Amino acid sequence: MSTLQPALNVASAATIPTPAARAVPAKTWIAVIGATLGAFMAVLNIQIVNASLADIQGAIGAGIDDGGWISTSYLIAEIVVIPLSGWLAQVFSIRIYLLTNAILFLALSAACALAQDLSQMIVLRAIQGFTGGVLIPMAFTLIIMLLPRGKQPVGLALFALSATFAPAIGPTIGGYLTENFGWKYIFYVNLVPGAIMVGMLWYALEAKPMKLSLLREGDWAGIITMAIGLSALQTVLEEGNKDDWFGSPFIVKLSIIAAVALTAFLIIELTVKKPLLNLRLLVRRNFGFGMLANFLLGIALYSSVFILPQYLSRIQGYNAEQIGMVLAWTGLPQLVLIPLVPRLMQRFDARIIIGIGFALFAASNFMNIYMSNDYAADQLLWPNVVRAVGQALVMAPLSAVATAGIEAENAGSASGLFNMMRNLGGAVGIALLQTVLTKREQYHSNVLMQSVSVFGQATRTRLEQLTQYFINHGVLDHADAAHRAYVAVGRIVQKQAYVLAFSDTFYLLGMALIVALLAVLFLKRPGHTAAGCAH
Repeated sequence: MSTLQPALNVASAATIPTPAARAVPAKTWIAVIGATLGAFMAVLNIQIVNASLADIQGAIGAGIDDGGWISTSYLIAEIVVIPLSGWLAQVFSIRIYLLTNAILFLALSAACALAQDLSQMIVLRAIQGFTGGVLIPMAFTLIIMLLPRGKQPVGLALFALSATFAPAIGPTIGGYLTENFGWKYIFYVNLVPGAIMVGMLWYALEAKPMKLSLLREGDWAGIITMAIGLSALQTVLEEGNKDDWFGSPFIVKLSIIAAVALTAFLIIELTVKKPLLNLRLLVRRNFGFGMLANFLLGIALYSSVFILPQYLSRIQGYNAEQIGMVLAWTGLPQLVLIPLVPRLMQRFDARIIIGIGFALFAASNFMNIYMSNDYAADQLLWPNVVRAVGQALVMAPLSAVATAGIEAENAGSASGLFNMMRNLGGAVGIALLQTVLTKREQYHSNVLMQSVSVFGQATRTRLEQLTQYFINHGVLDHADAAHRAYVAVGRIVQKQAYVLAFSDTFYLLGMALIVALLAVLFLKRPGHTAAGCAH
């Protein structure tokens, strides 16, 4: 069962003559659109909650540190269930598996809005992550199973539109709802489109018998070690910076658990007769380098959505709604471009499209490496537009080239690995940037403070001006006014240090995308391997 095969067929369209696509029944399109809507909601749910996390923490009485688990619990569950979905869909049938998880996803959305305290919210979000994580790969599955080759590019474009537009528009929707209606509506917003999704899937998906006998043949040792290893690793990445990484016994223990469990998982998958995931696919040239590029894409994709709101909130004082309006420009151009990508893939070598996409995405980050205190919405507009164009050009062609030549029996493993690696890249990227931001702010503060000496004439003049300013505004005691002047100068230095640190994070993201671009150079032309994948 493949979740990436449709991309493969797009890649081969330019080199292999295809028969005229048979007419696709309306019922089939209803199933594909319903599943794609589910994928859109699942991706949207991550960003829409992150945009309003501070409001949720305040409402349920959670501290900043503990409140982070509202997102972490969802992400842990999601990254574990993605590689399991292909196998579980075989066990329970696609109709039962997808409908059950879609209904549970909606029920848990409503339940999260009614959570009374942090523990309830964390448990509900974790279970919601298990259900939401299913919706993303299953949309791929339906595209390949239900659509003929000639129509699969259209299905892939629908999925790419939801997968890339949702992260960009999530903060916009979340900020607007939180500022105007309250944080609970970020969960309620799922209910109406979710009901439409369930209705479409209920009507359009064909009932098939379950194969519960597969449960006895399952790679349970692999499943257990993978679940433990990925859960521990995701927790380390999410909580490491906050807990001072290996200065925390908790992080050290989890790191050891992750290393042992994932090592055991690798050994098991390479030795058992029926592995959950066929890891030998990684030695194939296109899939191996495609995975590397996809991992780096995950770093840049999710880190960008993380770092921009941080900058706008901390430096420019933007609220959630204002941040959302800035980030909307990373999504809007994709609405126009993504439907055109399948046609571009038929006309040009997919590797060229990927390369241009990565180059533009990298350029959008390099455009932000010389930021200043007044660098805000207007200055971010064009970098965000360039970023949107780059993202639109990368996703579908990269999936196509990386999976060209993957046999039907290995397609499920390829899908699980490919989707999981992008999400894991996001977790690694965000953890890395949080640490870099902290360390670089300290570095720049130290450098700047060397220039801000009380013995320097410019500094003394500025302190005198600020002291007089505070006296003129009601501070009667000269010593108190002078103290406030010192504090004000310190804040100015710290703010400038943070601006420089944010510039450094964009530089790192740009370099990660340059490495991804180099990985693309090692990909073989898809037409050389596409013949082996024709149905």
